[in-house]
Amino acid sequence: MWPDSDVARRLDPDVILDYLPARESSAPLVLGPGARLRSGTVLYRGSTIGARLETGHHVVIREECSIGDDVSIWTGSVVDYGCRIGSRVKIHCNCYLAQYTDIGDDAFLAPGVTVANDLYPGSAESERHMSGPSIGAGAQIGVNVTILPFVRIGAGALVGAGSAVTRDVPEGFVAFGTPAVVRGRVVDLPDIQARVEAVQGSAARYRLAGRAT
Repeated sequence: MWPDSDVARRLDPDVILDYLPARESSAPLVLGPGARLRSGTVLYRGSTIGARLETGHHVVIREECSIGDDVSIWTGSVVDYGCRIGSRVKIHCNCYLAQYTDIGDDAFLAPGVTVANDLYPGSAESERHMSGPSIGAGAQIGVNVTILPFVRIGAGALVGAGSAVTRDVPEGFVAFGTPAVVRGRVVDLPDIQARVEAVQGSAARYRLAGRAT
């Protein structure tokens, strides 16, 4: 179910809506108004998506997902079945959200974030307890972060690039490393202007302050 005239104006020719999953799903796709769906996007039957979804190219959203308003999911990302994503969430390129992942409003996932949901792959008992992590409202997840099953990342937390998150991160705290370790509070981070200096004539406009040329 979607407003045909609205979608047609903002839908690339090879977008697929209401794709039939291998898993049984009787409910139709529900897609809110104002969507902008780029080529290669596939939205499965049985998901409910709010207003103004925007996708990059080759985005897949599986069945039984609940997605809020004003969500953007960029090129090459996959949202597996049974996920819940709040409003105004931004998921950057080449991310994978495993089944049963929960993301709060206004969260951000940088490129290459991978989420797991199976603690002991190949174990039938582990499969019965399959669950992705919970990422709190406004949390910011850096480039190429891996988040393991059952982890809770609190609202407003910041996870540094390349981290492997194996334990909970409290609300409003910074964690990084492999495995990720809580290092301090977001509000105590130094001002960005004190950490960088301008570079003339380069597309990379800034560098870390105090570094040799």
